[in-house]
Amino acid sequence: MKKYLFISCLAVMLAACSDYDKQARPYLQRAEELLVQGQYSEAKSQIDSIRALYPKAFEARKAGIRLMQQIELKEQARTLAYLDSAYRAKAATLDSIKGNYVFEKDTAYQDIGNYFSPSQTVEKNLRRSYLRAQVSERGEMRLTSIYCGQRNIHHTAVKVTAADTFAQTPVSTDVYESSDLGWHTEQADFVLGRDSSVIDFIVMHRADPIRVEYLGERPYRTTMTRADRDAIADVYRLTQVLSAMEQIRADKREAELKVEFIKRKMAEDAAGDGK
Repeated sequence: MKKYLFISCLAVMLAACSDYDKQARPYLQRAEELLVQGQYSEAKSQIDSIRALYPKAFEARKAGIRLMQQIELKEQARTLAYLDSAYRAKAATLDSIKGNYVFEKDTAYQDIGNYFSPSQTVEKNLRRSYLRAQVSERGEMRLTSIYCGQRNIHHTAVKVTAADTFAQTPVSTDVYESSDLGWHTEQADFVLGRDSSVIDFIVMHRADPIRVEYLGERPYRTTMTRADRDAIADVYRLTQVLSAMEQIRADKREAELKVEFIKRKMAEDAAGDGK
């Protein structure tokens, strides 16, 4: 008697599950239609509805998982196509402007080269105190405060002022000092994004006179030349292109990893279904 009761209950449960799957089927069909149309978010919403409304529609939910994986593959394929297009556009922009800069890379000890404005190469600025800009191939921009004089000031930060507004760098953690034939040279580096917006300030006030105060043990002040202001602004422009390209490369790597993960999961699920 108990055996027959168990079989009867199991039959009722299977029938109920079958009913749930039938009720969920329109959502699956609609999701498939939306997938073909390229409306991926809407297709995923249909599958989410099955999970919420029919938690016992086990077959429909399994089919929904497989369909969701296909949707995610399509999404990543679209993302990769967009990123490839965006990268080509940025690369074309880079090709059109990089001839305006000097590129320096010593392959003996440098893996990454740097771009400078032609007006700010070292040989053109010997024994001069000024702010110099450079950007690496990967889009990291640095502002270097260079001091050259007959006695040290031991500076670690700079303050730039235009009219009644100013910006000031934090204390640099990358400082270098040297001496040669009675001349003392000091350099302090500040990276864009960690420079307390000093670079942005200079770019914004490119057309205005900017006073520079070197902050150290001894006071030192100077005024930026128009050539230096233009050089920093020009390097900043190149930075936007190079950093965008670097971000696109990172986004592409992430999308490719997602594709690999989805495909691996699909293979695992298929192997599990075949057992």
